Amino acid sequence: MYTYKILLHKEVEGGYTVTVPALPGCITYGQDVDEAISMAKEAIEIYIEELKDRGESIPVN
Repeated sequence: MYTYKILLHKEVEGGYTVTVPALPGCITYGQDVDEAISMAKEAIEIYIEELKDRGESIPVN
């Protein structure tokens, strides 16, 4: 299991954009904080699976 810090940015038009600094390009969005965190977990899982499929190293936080 991996642990990554996420950054939530409250958008002016509503909702939250989430980035994962340790995983370049791993960005998602949620309507509220709970959804944003849930979406971030899913995005991280997909990102890591893609790295594994490509045989690339997985960044540690």
